[in-house]
This record gives sequence, C-alpha cells and structure tokens, in this order.
Amino acid sequence: MNDPRPVSGSLNYPGIGSTRQGTTPAGYASVLEEVRLGSGQPLFRRVADGILGWELQRRAGLRVRADSPRAVAGARVVSGFGVGPFRLNAPCEVVWVQEPAAEGQPQSAGFGYGTLPGHPARGEESFEAVIDAAGEVFLRVRAFSKPANWFYATGGLVTRAAQRYVTSRYIEGARTLAAEGTSQ
Repeated sequence: MNDPRPVSGSLNYPGIGSTRQGTTPAGYASVLEEVRLGSGQPLFRRVADGILGWELQRRAGLRVRADSPRAVAGARVVSGFGVGPFRLNAPCEVVWVQEPAAEGQPQSAGFGYGTLPGHPARGEESFEAVIDAAGEVFLRVRAFSKPANWFYATGGLVTRAAQRYVTSRYIEGARTLAAEGTSQ
C-alpha cells in the first residue's frame, strides 16, 4: 500500500471513545469479553505490546494494513479477512490509546478504534491487556456496533456470528501471545 493513510473519510457513529469507559450509545448492540490469560508483569507486557503492535489482529487471522507500526491516536488501519475478491475489508481509525505504565498494578494497556466509511458496521471496538492488584492478567474486548447499511442489516444472524467468530480469534491470539516465553 503506497498511501500512508489506508482510507479516507470520517468516523461514522456516535459515542466516539465510549469503549474506553465501557458505555454503549443507544441503538447499538454491545459485546464484552474478558478472559484470564495468566499472571505476572512479563505476561502483561507481552500481551500489551502485541495489542498495541497490531499482533492481536494478525494472530486472529486478519490481514492488517496500518499507517503506523503501533496503535496511536489517529492511526488508520484496514483489517480484512477472506481471499481475493471474497476479502472483506474493515477500515478503522484509532480513537484512544492507553500505553502501559512503567510499573505497578492494577493497570491496563490497549486501544480502541472506530469504523470508517466502507466498514460493514458502524461502531467501535477496543482491546486491552489488564493486570489486577493480584497480578492476574486478562484480555478485555469491548465493542458496540450496528450494520452500516441495509445490505449488512439483512444478514443480521450471519453478521453477529461473524463478530463472535472474530472475537474468539482475538481471544486465541491473546492466548498465544501470553504463552510465548513460558514453558507451556
């Protein structure tokens, strides 16, 4: 991709940044998945770096084209799955980023991105590595969305199944990130 900005257009939904607080605009379906990945600062750092470096999307099986090697506010990214003419591209813009603190717990690190024109949905999704006071590490995925147009709305059950599938792939990607560097 030669153009450093993969897509053009503006965020196309209300409540920009709402996944950071865990709120959902009226009329949007929401998702909250939280899974335990293990414990300890090294694991937290590994997962946080994987999230912020787009590795979670890659490990979920998505092709990622971003105008930044790391998630930063305003970065544009197009992720997609499928093959050839059957590839579904999903353009987004990063709307918030939380870098890991130098030390300490509890804390979280990750980002949220929102949909741009051309995405099959309107809404936002966030990915966070979370370490609690006891040192337990979790992946938290939050999202709110609705179909972008009538075409995607007609495939309601298929669209929701696809979202569940991709979320499960994010969870598996986080588990592989968490397992790296361990004797498991």
